[in-house]
Amino acid sequence: MTDKKNARRAAAQPVRRRLATGAAIIALATSTVYGTYPTPAAAQSYTFTNVSIEGNQRIESGTILSYAGIARGETVSGGELNAAYQRIQNSGLFEQVEIVPQGNTLVIRVVEFPTVNNIAIEGNRRIDDEALLPQVSSQPRRVYSPTQAEADANAIVEAYSQQGRIAARVEPRLIRRSDNRVDLVFEVFEGGVAEVERIGFVGNDQYSDRRLRRAIQTKQAGLLRALIGSDTFIEDRIQFDRQLLQDFYSSRGYVDFRITGVNAELARERDGYFLTFNVEEGQQFNFGAVNVSSDVNGVNPAAFRNVIRVSPGQTYSPALVERDIARLERLAIREGLDFIRVDPQITRNDRDLTLDVNYVLTRGPRVFVERIDIEGNTTTLDRVVRRQFDTVEGDPFNPREIRAAAERIRALGFFANADVNAREGSSPQQVIVDVDVEEQPTGSISFGGSYSTSNGFGLALGFREENFLGRGQRLGLQFNTGVDNQRYSFNFTEPALLGRDLALGIDLSYAETDQDNAEYNTSIGTFSPSLTFPVSENSRLQFRYTARYTDLTIPDESEVGSLVRAEADRGELIESSVGYTLSYDTRRTGLDPNAGVLLEFGQDFGGLGGDTTFVKTSARAVAQRLAFNEEVTLRATVEAGALAYDGDGSRVTDRFFLGSSRMRGFEPGGIGPREFDDANGINDALGGNYFAVARFEAEFPLGLPDEYGITGGVFYDVGNLWGLDSTNLNVLYEDGALRQVVGVSLFWDTPLGPLRFNFSEALSKETQDEEQNFELTISTDF
Repeated sequence: MTDKKNARRAAAQPVRRRLATGAAIIALATSTVYGTYPTPAAAQSYTFTNVSIEGNQRIESGTILSYAGIARGETVSGGELNAAYQRIQNSGLFEQVEIVPQGNTLVIRVVEFPTVNNIAIEGNRRIDDEALLPQVSSQPRRVYSPTQAEADANAIVEAYSQQGRIAARVEPRLIRRSDNRVDLVFEVFEGGVAEVERIGFVGNDQYSDRRLRRAIQTKQAGLLRALIGSDTFIEDRIQFDRQLLQDFYSSRGYVDFRITGVNAELARERDGYFLTFNVEEGQQFNFGAVNVSSDVNGVNPAAFRNVIRVSPGQTYSPALVERDIARLERLAIREGLDFIRVDPQITRNDRDLTLDVNYVLTRGPRVFVERIDIEGNTTTLDRVVRRQFDTVEGDPFNPREIRAAAERIRALGFFANADVNAREGSSPQQVIVDVDVEEQPTGSISFGGSYSTSNGFGLALGFREENFLGRGQRLGLQFNTGVDNQRYSFNFTEPALLGRDLALGIDLSYAETDQDNAEYNTSIGTFSPSLTFPVSENSRLQFRYTARYTDLTIPDESEVGSLVRAEADRGELIESSVGYTLSYDTRRTGLDPNAGVLLEFGQDFGGLGGDTTFVKTSARAVAQRLAFNEEVTLRATVEAGALAYDGDGSRVTDRFFLGSSRMRGFEPGGIGPREFDDANGINDALGGNYFAVARFEAEFPLGLPDEYGITGGVFYDVGNLWGLDSTNLNVLYEDGALRQVVGVSLFWDTPLGPLRFNFSEALSKETQDEEQNFELTISTDF
C-alpha cells in the first residue's frame, strides 16, 4: 500500500488551469487583419459565415455555440468576441479555450477537462479516509473541476481545524491516465495540534482565573496533553465558552456581566494559542420583593403565591425565575386556566443592589399545537423523543414548555444535535413543532483494569448501551475480577414504563470472595426488580423486591472461630424481601449552584418467603458547598444503618462492614466486633448490626497549574460499628467505641481515570483494629 502511495505521489502533478488568453489571441488576429490598413479610429468588427469547433469530444458543438452566443452572419465586435470567450471559459467544462478569427470563419478550439477516474487521499494519519472522503464533493466518472477540487481541499483542511490542527495543508494533484482520465489525489500535510497553552482572564475581581477555567469547556494543555482533546484550540468551542461564562455569572447574580472580547494569540511556532477573556463583572444582585399579580379577570393571584420558591435576600438567578414561572403555569393548568402566561417584570434597585420580581399572570394568544414532527431519528423511536414533551397535539401552545422539552431531549445524550422549532400550521391559530435530531453512538464496550491497596489488581470487562434498540432503555453487563474476588452483574432500566415517568429497573448480580481479608469464602447472588417514580420536584420513591442467595464456606485449612463456623453450618440461605427508598436531591434542579443536598432513607423487610426474617434500615445525608469564592469544596456525609434478624440471627454475609468507602483509615473489616483468640490464631471480623459514620472533608487547590489536574484535601472521619445476635467470651468490641481518623488527600484527575491518594492517622482506635494508613485507588478504561 505504501509503494502505491509513493508511486502516486511521484506521478502527481500540481493542478493548474492552463487557460489561453482569448483576448490576446483576438487582438493578435485583429492586428493581422488590419495591419495593412492603418485606420486607428475605426471600430473593429467581424462577420463570420462559418464557425468551426475543434477539440471537443464529450461536449456537443451546439452546446459550445450556445455558450459563445455568436450566430452565423451576425456582425460582432472584438469586445463581443472576448465576451464569448469568457462565457465558454466560465462554463467550467474546458481546461483550455482559444477563439481565432480566420477570414469568414471563426475557429473555436477547446481542450475538455478530463474525467475523474479515481479519488484518493494521501498523507493522512490522524484522520482516516472514511472520515475525510465524505468531505469531498468531487466524484469518479464525472468531469474534473479545479474549483470543486480546491473547495474539497478546503473542506479537508476544515476537518483538521476542528481537531485543532490549524497548520494542516491540502494540495489537490492530478495523475494523468489514458482516454483523457485523471486520478485526483489530495496530498495532506497534517501538521501539529495547536494547543491552548494558557487561558487568562482580565477584569475578574470576584472569581479567580482558576475558578473561571473550571467553568469553561476549553482547557489548558497539561502533562497528559496527548490524551486530552479539550486542550486543542477550536474556534467553535470558544463561542460555547462565552455562553458558559455568561451562564456562570448570571446564575450568581451578576446581571450586568459581559464579555468585551476574546483574544486568541497564536504562538510564533504556530503550535499553540494564548487565550484571554476580557470581562466586566458588574455588581452582584439579590432578590428584592417577590410578588404575583394578575391581569386576567377572575384569577386570584393569592392562590399562586404559595408556589413561589425564591425569597427576598436570595442571590438572583434567571434559572430560579424560570422555575417559578414553570410552577405558576403548571398550577394554572391544574386550575383549568388555559392560555395563561407568566410575564416576569423586573424592577432594578441600584441603591441596595436588589431586583424586585413581579410575576404577572396574563392571557396569552389562543394558539394550539397542531402536531409534533420528528426527523433525523434513524435509530431512536419517535415515542422516546415525544415523551419528553408535556404537550401533545391539541394542547394549548406554550413556548416555555417547548423550550423545556428541547432541553430534556438534549439531556438524553442520544443525539449529537437536537433543534426544536415552532412554525405556523394550517392556520394562524395552529403551530407545528419541528424536532430535528442527529443520532450519535450511545453504546460502549470497555476493557479496563483496577487497583486498590485492599484488593490488589483486577480486570474489568463491560458493555453499556444507553439507548437499547432505540427505545431509550439502559442495558449494562459487567465482569470484574480481582486476586480474591469475582463479580458479574447485569442491569436493565426502562425509564418510562407504560409511557409514564415510572422507571422499571432489573438488577442481577453474582459475587464470590476467596478468603478476601478473612478465613472464609462467600457466594452471593442477587435478583432485584424495582419501580421508581417522582413524588415531588426533588424527591423520588423506589419500591423493590429482592431475592438473595448466600453461601458461607470454610476451607479445610482455615482457622476460624466458633461464631463464623456456626454461621457456616447453616449452609445455603435464600432471602426474600421487599423494600423502599425515599430520596431528596436538590441537585436535580440546581436551586443553588454553590450547594447541594442529598437525603436518603430506605428499609427492606425480609420474610416474604425465603429462610430469614429481618428488617434492614439505612439512612444517608450528604451536603456539599463551594466556599471562599468557590475555590474550596466542603463536603459532609452522615450515614447510619440498623439490621434486626429473627430466628438464628444474622450472618457475616448480612451484617454491615466499614470499608474505606464508609470510613477511611482502616482495612475492610478492620474495625467493629471480632472474635479474637491469639493462642489459636483466630482473628475473625464479624461485622455489626448497627453502624454510624460521619465524614467531613475539604478539597482545595495546591497552587499548581490547573492543567495538571492536581488538588489537595483534608478529611476527618468518625464512626462506630457494633451489635451482634450471638456472642461468646472471645468477642471483642461488641458494644463498640467511636473511632476517629484524620488525613490528607491528593486528587489527580487524569484522562485515564481519577486517582486519589489518602494518607491517614487514627486519633482513637481499639487495640485489635487494623489500620490502613495509605490508600490508592485507580480505575481506568482502555
